[in-house]
Amino acid sequence: MAASRYKDKDAGIVLSFGGQWVSWSHTAVAYLAFLSALIVGSALHYHKIVQNEWYGYPDEWFPSVSATIGDRYPERSIFMIFIAITSGPRFALVGLWYLLTAKPGRTLPKAIAISGVIRTLTCGGWTYITSTDDHDWHDILMISYIVFTIPWTTGCIALSPPNAKAIKYRKYLASAFFGTLVPLVYFFIQHKVHRVAGAYTIYAFFEWSLILLDVAFDAVTALDFDTFEVVVRDVKGASMGANKSSVPTAVLEKEKEKATAGVFSAGFRLDEALDIAADVYHGFVFWSILTSLGVVVWYFPLWHMGISGFEAFIMTTVAPALLAIRPIRSLVLKNQRLTHLLSLAGLVAYRVEDPTLRLFVVGLGVAMSCLGWTATLCSDSVQPARLEMRVLAWVIGLLMSSVAKFAWYTNNPIWPIMHAANGGWNGTGLAIAVLAALRFTRRAPLHGGTPAGAESGSALLSACGIGGLFFALHSLLSDTSTMILWVWDGYPIRGPVSNVHGWYTIAAMTVGVVAGVSRPALVTTWTAYGVGCVGAAFLTLYHHWRGYYGALALAAYLMAISIPLISSAAKKSPAVTFGLGFLIYNFMVLFHVWVVAYAFVPGGPLVREHTDWIMISMMLLIGAGVFDLISQRAKSARKQEAPRRSANANHRKYYFGALGILNVLFLCANFLRFPTNDYKPYHAEDRLLTAGIWTIHFSLDNDMWSSEYRMRDLIKELEVDVVGLLESDLQRIIMGNRDTTQFLAEDLGMYVDYGPGPNKHTWGAALLSKFPIVNSTHHLLPSPVGELAPAIHATLDVYGTLVDVFVFHSGQEEDPEDRRLQSEYLARLMGSSPRPSVLLSYLVTTPLEGNYNTYVSATSGMHDVDETDDDRWCEYILFKGLRRTGYARVSRSTITDTELQVAKFVVPRDEADSVATWSAPKALRDRRVPEEEVPEGLRFPAMFKGEGVRGHQYHVFDEPRYYAF
Repeated sequence: MAASRYKDKDAGIVLSFGGQWVSWSHTAVAYLAFLSALIVGSALHYHKIVQNEWYGYPDEWFPSVSATIGDRYPERSIFMIFIAITSGPRFALVGLWYLLTAKPGRTLPKAIAISGVIRTLTCGGWTYITSTDDHDWHDILMISYIVFTIPWTTGCIALSPPNAKAIKYRKYLASAFFGTLVPLVYFFIQHKVHRVAGAYTIYAFFEWSLILLDVAFDAVTALDFDTFEVVVRDVKGASMGANKSSVPTAVLEKEKEKATAGVFSAGFRLDEALDIAADVYHGFVFWSILTSLGVVVWYFPLWHMGISGFEAFIMTTVAPALLAIRPIRSLVLKNQRLTHLLSLAGLVAYRVEDPTLRLFVVGLGVAMSCLGWTATLCSDSVQPARLEMRVLAWVIGLLMSSVAKFAWYTNNPIWPIMHAANGGWNGTGLAIAVLAALRFTRRAPLHGGTPAGAESGSALLSACGIGGLFFALHSLLSDTSTMILWVWDGYPIRGPVSNVHGWYTIAAMTVGVVAGVSRPALVTTWTAYGVGCVGAAFLTLYHHWRGYYGALALAAYLMAISIPLISSAAKKSPAVTFGLGFLIYNFMVLFHVWVVAYAFVPGGPLVREHTDWIMISMMLLIGAGVFDLISQRAKSARKQEAPRRSANANHRKYYFGALGILNVLFLCANFLRFPTNDYKPYHAEDRLLTAGIWTIHFSLDNDMWSSEYRMRDLIKELEVDVVGLLESDLQRIIMGNRDTTQFLAEDLGMYVDYGPGPNKHTWGAALLSKFPIVNSTHHLLPSPVGELAPAIHATLDVYGTLVDVFVFHSGQEEDPEDRRLQSEYLARLMGSSPRPSVLLSYLVTTPLEGNYNTYVSATSGMHDVDETDDDRWCEYILFKGLRRTGYARVSRSTITDTELQVAKFVVPRDEADSVATWSAPKALRDRRVPEEEVPEGLRFPAMFKGEGVRGHQYHVFDEPRYYAF
């Protein structure tokens, strides 16, 4: 016990000690709790606590934290006793830190203290509620602990007293803590997804490192708490009050600002934070409305099977060209609030049932949104800080849109193709959007004229930059899975996966935004542009991780260059920079569609399959904008003008905070979406494989609603184990940059192969399977005239037997030579497999005629699932080496334009059974039997008999067909 420093006030003191002992006691007991559990657990249950769901000793030889502290007695009890003792010093530590840092009028110390208390409570939650007790709550509380560790850590660094050693330790320990999260996640993925032996042991080391670093970070408070003396008296008295620490030196303040990127360098004001939140949300609304336009336009050529005329609505984005008319410019600039409120028509559109009227309402919303944002940027361009705020809101709004789409499985919850029945949050989103728009426009416009001529440089070059930039942001960064699917090339997995690695794209976008604001001179160089071009080339030319590394470089560059490009464009004639810019963007969108829709559009063959031309054009357009920026900078240098900087950068901390929050929200959604399914087939006891083929019409139903939920329900209720989906590539602007397979795979517990990616110029073929996909190869079949025909050749592990599944979409009826060549190619491909096989296909042929006899032939070795079914034209199921037991056709309701065909097969148990299956006579294979002779486990669900459910029923035969063999 230390002697009191206040000799004249020693009367009545029972106990006194230095404040640093709070830190040391917390550190000692916390370490003792974890290390004692590790020692006892290793001594008593070593082999049990190193065992995980895939491997045990000797493949795994070091236990994870959760297995050590939560699974067995007595180590669990020892840990809980010590961790309970730790809670006292932990709360005391938070309290002393608040007393040390609190100053009159400062809000941040209170916020950090609250986060410290919540962090302590959630720590108790995930340590006392183990994964064995309740896996979900354990994970929720652990995520919450990590989330609140972020403000606690950065806040402690920002509020650190003038102690160079403490600041240094906090920086190093915080960097090590958050840096450890990266390999931690990597090795967890290696264990959970790839099932790599020994990966969980390495993961465990990083997990234990997090514990040690976390406790060590709080231990640094001992260097600051020596200014305190904790005194216990036997009489009541007023406290000593908040610590009046000295003002930090300029050097230490610089260290703190550097450690926190200047985020906490100024005071925190709630009204400013609300302004930034409203701005970012309004930016999110802009991107939500813009990205919805392509989807609602696409509905019409989709159902017309060609150009419908409604494609003209994409030109609504050129509304800023109206600002060239002086009366309209004056009217819009003086009534910006009304313009922005009218833009919310794009969100109200979900209330309009008729698809045509809904398109008109969305078109109005897009026109008003583009017009309103251009007017706002134009009027705020005279004030650098205001302009930077608007540009940041616009750009970060895109990032928020990508986060929301990830959380909603690539659908935006406020799109007009969403409603309550398919997961939409339209009403909530609209209500917040109205409040955000009102706050966004609460400041009066800075001027009502036009800044034309106020900024040097070329408005034409700037318009080219805007056109290329907006196309790049929309086509590549409006969904985190888009570029991942560009580099996807089948199983085994050799690159990023959408629901696991999507955050890397968000992180790259975040880095780009920060660089664009903090280092504009660096990003507006030809060197930086060269990096972006190399990234675009790698994304276009390579698969797997190499291609994705290029994608990340391109993502960072696009977000970084957005800040100076948009800022410069706002200072020129808005009718040219944004009116012409959006027109160029529209031509790029059409170019982007033409390369795959060449069979249906005039001049299409000229650009057939030239995504490389799109990427070159996009980067050249952005290069024109960069040339304009560099030219302006050179002129300023010749005139010896200092580059204009924002007079007040205080807003940046709020925007950077918004970026941090969005990243945390994405990681939370990422954790919730992390693959945890057991992938069990429906009737394993019968060795049954139920396979289906469905043309899903780009996941838009007859009424223009996104149809994933309805598809999910039918596939689940029919108990389909393997399903091929056609017309499934939605990763284009006109389809909303979506991926239906993510939702279906995760909700149904299935493996997924997306098939040939969006840069392969097909309408898509995908495979979902309850069985592990051992290997898959993507094929583009011969198509000298018509559209490309995609195919997937996948090998599945079905009850220990390797079974090949082919998913194929042939060319159109108008191209007979294409279809003949494709039939020959596929017949040879199927015939090359010595394994049991199933073809799930769209063949465009009449049963028993023409190309049918190439698919069903000695070359392929395949049999028709039911050659007596003469009502087919498109969808066919073929097989070999399997025991066919049933076949059914199920009506689509209003989900798509094509039925779901399903067949049931029993997989041979051994080689002798397989030989018997292959050599069985045709008469035996084709003999049909009544349902009552079929075992219960091999029957189709009875719920679809008669009138069925929700418009789905067995049709054509009115009931399923069953076969004796």
